[in-house]
Amino acid sequence: MKNPRRRDVLRAVGVSLSLPLLPSSARGATATKPALTASPKRIVCIGNMLGFYPKSFWPVSAVSKSDQSGARRQSLVTRNDYELGATCKALESHKQNFTLIEGLDHGLSGGHFAIHAFLSGVRQIDAKSMPTANMTLDQYAAGFIPGQTRFPTLTIGSESGIHGGCQLSWTRSGTRVPPITGPQELFRKLFVGTSKSDKAKEAERFELQSSILDEVLGQSKQLEKQLNTADRHKLDEYMTSVREVEKRIELRRDWVDRPKPKAPLAEPKNRNMVEDLPLLYDLVLLALQTDSTRIATLEIGGDFNPKDLGIKGGYHSLSHHGHRQDVIDSLVQIEEYQIQQFARFLGKLAESAEGGSSLLSQTSVLFGSGMGNANSHTNSNLPVVLAGGSWNHGKQLSFDAKAVGRPPLTNLYVSMLQEFGAEADQFATSTGTLRGLS
Repeated sequence: MKNPRRRDVLRAVGVSLSLPLLPSSARGATATKPALTASPKRIVCIGNMLGFYPKSFWPVSAVSKSDQSGARRQSLVTRNDYELGATCKALESHKQNFTLIEGLDHGLSGGHFAIHAFLSGVRQIDAKSMPTANMTLDQYAAGFIPGQTRFPTLTIGSESGIHGGCQLSWTRSGTRVPPITGPQELFRKLFVGTSKSDKAKEAERFELQSSILDEVLGQSKQLEKQLNTADRHKLDEYMTSVREVEKRIELRRDWVDRPKPKAPLAEPKNRNMVEDLPLLYDLVLLALQTDSTRIATLEIGGDFNPKDLGIKGGYHSLSHHGHRQDVIDSLVQIEEYQIQQFARFLGKLAESAEGGSSLLSQTSVLFGSGMGNANSHTNSNLPVVLAGGSWNHGKQLSFDAKAVGRPPLTNLYVSMLQEFGAEADQFATSTGTLRGLS
């Protein structure tokens, strides 16, 4: 396609429409066909940019040292009797609604330059030869329920921070999803009606996307004449994917003239990330309750200022504590606050009725970080909490990092996708589902 604006819009759609790699042709790129599901399940992913101080985050095990040394020779130890670490004490009342998962990661290095892989399992720099590999869990899940909600996903975070903005969500084409930056913006997106001029712009965008698809269809018909039988079969598979994209555009077009739900609260004003965090959680809850979306991500850390908690120093500098106890104490205070707000969110999900059960039981909630230890810039043994859904919670899963066959964290994502109702048996670097959850 020659028009650069068309390429920009194409990236915004989140798919690559270049023709597939065909041995009897010089053109190339692949696409995947999404599956459809009518499942009412949801996914919420919360990511912290700087991780958690490990000694305070991980549990004080109820297993004796002698038993533990023997148990660690196993690849997986399940503990139903464990004491939450100091940072996580606010989660005590929700213990039967979550599983704490220790010992998993993506096998990556790079410190801050690898945290964007938290929901994908693949660093962007490593995905150049893997066109869809750094697509994140939320964006992948959205492909299974096209058009069923007004917003396929909601990505919430900051446009400031260490590397210039929220990097929690990435599209199939490897493009960062710009975040909704505050409660006021999120409120307007959920509840404020669309103006006539914005509707006109939206209609124009859909028209442009449709014209792109028409051009791709035209190119494919011309190319088909030059292909052998095997490559025609590949091209047909690819065009099936293109037609699925066409259907998604039509489904999204239907939402333009539908009224948004009435706001149950007054429009909020942005203050600071510390004060905004509980309100952001409340708005995510409302987005799920109104079925405005079934998939949301929230990144914490970009503009989280410790001074708003009465703590001296910058969040990033405090995370590099150098083992100084006074600095660690301040860091743990920040982390305790974040866990408290997460616990509050779980409580509200549990209190919300949904089809005879709680909204929490219908929602898989992932809380964690792509950073294992900010002080040492390591991305191993990532802090991971899985809450909600239909799993048998109330335990700690502890995987031995040195055991042969230790699963990647992406195995958890396959399990989450299946809980969501997606017909998926693989995601990124996964080797299957995560054992120990049932």
